[in-house]
Amino acid sequence: MKYIFLIFLIFSSLLFAEDSELSSDDIPKIEDTSGLSDAQVRKIAQTKDKNLQTRVRWEDMSPTPVKYDWVQTKSKEWFKGKIKALYNKKLEFDSDEVGLYDFDFDDVIQIKSFQPISVNIENVAIFSGIIRFKDDIITIIQGDKTFEFNRDKIVSFAPSGEKEFSYWSGKISLGIDIRKGNKEQYDYSAKANLKRRTGSSNLYLDYLGRISSADNEQTANDHRVNEKYDRFITRSFFWTPLSLEYYQDKFQNIKNQVTAGLGLGYMILDRDGIEWSVSAGPAFTYIKYISVVDSELQTSSVAFDFSTKLDIKISSKVDLKYDYKTTITDRSAGGYKHHMVATLENEITDWLDIDFTFVWDYLLYPQKDSNGVLPLKSDYQFLVSLGVEF
Repeated sequence: MKYIFLIFLIFSSLLFAEDSELSSDDIPKIEDTSGLSDAQVRKIAQTKDKNLQTRVRWEDMSPTPVKYDWVQTKSKEWFKGKIKALYNKKLEFDSDEVGLYDFDFDDVIQIKSFQPISVNIENVAIFSGIIRFKDDIITIIQGDKTFEFNRDKIVSFAPSGEKEFSYWSGKISLGIDIRKGNKEQYDYSAKANLKRRTGSSNLYLDYLGRISSADNEQTANDHRVNEKYDRFITRSFFWTPLSLEYYQDKFQNIKNQVTAGLGLGYMILDRDGIEWSVSAGPAFTYIKYISVVDSELQTSSVAFDFSTKLDIKISSKVDLKYDYKTTITDRSAGGYKHHMVATLENEITDWLDIDFTFVWDYLLYPQKDSNGVLPLKSDYQFLVSLGVEF
């Protein structure tokens, strides 16, 4: 467990480091230096709205943001809620009408924010302020200044409010299967996918674990925690200053396995409901086995990581998500291993999903335990779980 605490300690340091003073190599930030409060800046934005609306037809008028952000799509419908983030041409929006939903940014024709937003403009800077978006132009309103940029210059944006929770979104899924009678068996599985998004970065925290028992004898006990911290370079390129993975599996003879690395990534495809990205880079792996016959109890190795993420929107209610990660090490650390997760998400309500997940873990050179038992190279799991989004 000490390794889990170490990993989360590093996560925390990343969060504090992001909010600290920027180095000369970082993207410059253009903050509001007028001294006006958020409420006063909103009044300035609302005055600009009113001046604009006096020159348009009544049917083209838009709502005034009060407590909520507003988004209009090509269908001319307005949605009231809260902007969570924009990245890879996906606007994540939390609405009472549609729940937590990803709009294709190409389908969005207007945005009126109530909360201050941090906007990353490609090759320029990160601007914080109240935003208006219309006619493919984003306007960032500060106390005494406004900035305008074309749609194609937007890398990403996210709320820049003081509340830490405003940066986070995610999903937690649980699965339970209990049998009693001639055979006693239980299976517990848990998944958690958390995201922290700002105008310049994404932090992903993922957990997958399972415990199973049949007739009072444990048959599965494995846990995996992944962290990936991405900094945006352009709308298509990103770099990962730190990725971490902690893994333990009683039946793979792995007591603790920690992999740390860095890398570069690229968004290969982002259109028509399909997102596909890849990333790769050097890493370092440390493994401590539960028991061994005639080798070292622990080992370490330099490594190479490659990962890919694929997200396909099959329909308005069904998504397919595919994550694959492979690590190449020397033979003492397993040689070649991969972790594959394919999930079919089916929306029941705005916040509740039923998920069908297939997991395939592979290790080319598993390590014998002290009894001479050699674990199988492949482990397969099929999980059915209920997931809550927030």
